[in-house]
Amino acid sequence: MESKPLNTPSTKMRIGSSNSYKLHELKFGAASHDILADFLINLNSKNREHLENVSEHAGAFKQSRLVGQSHCYFVLMKYSDTLYLLPESVFLICEVLRLEPFTAYQAIEILERFMINHIEEMFAAAPPSGADGGKGDIYGSVLIKLSDKFMLLVFSCVQLASKLALHCSIVDNSTAVKFLQCLGYSYTKETLLESELNILKTLNFYISVPNPLTYVETLLEVLGYNDSDVPIKYLHKITQLVLQFVYLQRNPIYHNLLVATIENSTPSEVQRVKFLSVTEDSMLLAVSVIAASAFILNYTTWDQVLEELRCITGINGESISDFSHIILKQIMGSGTPLKSL
Repeated sequence: MESKPLNTPSTKMRIGSSNSYKLHELKFGAASHDILADFLINLNSKNREHLENVSEHAGAFKQSRLVGQSHCYFVLMKYSDTLYLLPESVFLICEVLRLEPFTAYQAIEILERFMINHIEEMFAAAPPSGADGGKGDIYGSVLIKLSDKFMLLVFSCVQLASKLALHCSIVDNSTAVKFLQCLGYSYTKETLLESELNILKTLNFYISVPNPLTYVETLLEVLGYNDSDVPIKYLHKITQLVLQFVYLQRNPIYHNLLVATIENSTPSEVQRVKFLSVTEDSMLLAVSVIAASAFILNYTTWDQVLEELRCITGINGESISDFSHIILKQIMGSGTPLKSL
């Protein structure tokens, strides 16, 4: 079959924090043209489908600071101490358990989708509040039900995500019980199993959703396929760090991107809601992370990187440049000029 560049709008998985991941480094360049093309088309289709059906609460459980006035917002306010570093907590849990980076990102995706659905179901099932109680009674009832099992739900999402990883030891219930005991929680294996089943049923057993790392690693595979001179191995290491940084700095990065887009330092709630189509766009995130990483690695001209990513995904080069510029400014500090951009 004649080799040809892949210019089809973008899958694979993982991040990094410890030396334990070196045992499972990805091998790039092994996928055929047809497989890569199918991956790209499938990812692009799933990304579009997600954006068309995005929940108004999307991103709520990836935040490090709380925005909005929804049911999820109220719950987040009550759990602010726990949730303030939720993404970081998931990353650390996976590092301690020597799990692959993929597991952390997948766990966060599963957790967010579950919590949004679960909280909405709980509010829908709550009995009407009394004349004196108002919404506070319903909120209180929901919080009581969640208060004793939130960490259990977080860990169950990590367990489920570990079962989706291709090269990772599954977190069994014995390991889970011991780990949670170290954190001061006492759960039985039966409780852990029930928690996993609860999450699966709530999500209709659909937990194999592509996470942003999947998009990043597939696009890197395509970049390497189209141009063998691209230092994929080194670029991959940098993208792992940059993507994790974006997750941990999600609020300021997307806020700055919104401000730059609307040219207004005080976005309205309506503008924030409309901006969900950007904050939930995994393909845009992936190309911007790669572009920022390529700028750091400096293996070729900036324009060449943007043009290649534009051809692969169909995303406007200016959009990629703007987002990657925001990421780089956040990495280096807002006072650092990026003259090469």
